[in-house]
Amino acid sequence: MKCRCEWCGSDPLYVAYHDEEWGVPVHDDRHLFEMLVLEGAQAGLSWLTILRKRENYRNAFHGFDPKKVAAYSQTDIRRLLKDSGIVRNRLKIESAIQNAKATLKIINKEGAFSAFLWRYVEDVPRQNAWTSLSQIPARTEQSDAMSRDLKKCGFNFIGSTICYAFMQSVGMVNDHIVGCFRHAEIKKLAKMSTSVKNALGTARQGRLALPRT
Repeated sequence: MKCRCEWCGSDPLYVAYHDEEWGVPVHDDRHLFEMLVLEGAQAGLSWLTILRKRENYRNAFHGFDPKKVAAYSQTDIRRLLKDSGIVRNRLKIESAIQNAKATLKIINKEGAFSAFLWRYVEDVPRQNAWTSLSQIPARTEQSDAMSRDLKKCGFNFIGSTICYAFMQSVGMVNDHIVGCFRHAEIKKLAKMSTSVKNALGTARQGRLALPRT
């Protein structure tokens, strides 16, 4: 029988999220935006509640395409407030739209949302070695900095604890306890992700360094 982090319990959806997604390094801008929105929607609720509504969120928010969400009007807000498949909280809905606009500004400036976010771990997933859930922090200096900077960029519902939960989910940190079967797997995935990113960076620099003919 596989040993898992205790927080995922026995619910099949939660277990699948733990086994297949939590902690896997993510660099796709759309996916990163999705996770930020969902982490914000989770505030005051359980993550399992959000997971059960996730597909409804994807349908309601046009697959979390930040360009489409940023263009939402009052008509869209009224539509979302009537949608029982999501958390019908006006502040959280308006926050998702505002955060989409802020995401686009960062993409326009940085070239990619991922480039902005991953700088808080210097582009390398942090490998922790917790032996129990009680050791895992709710926030860190890195999540404090991320929260502070995102707020300056215009984001809402983006406190440090939300940022750290986000960092855990998208693989910026490996917070599976060492006794969990996923700890070693995520560590291996992180090394592969870093190697591929470095290789792409080297190849890109090589192309830029080619002399003109």
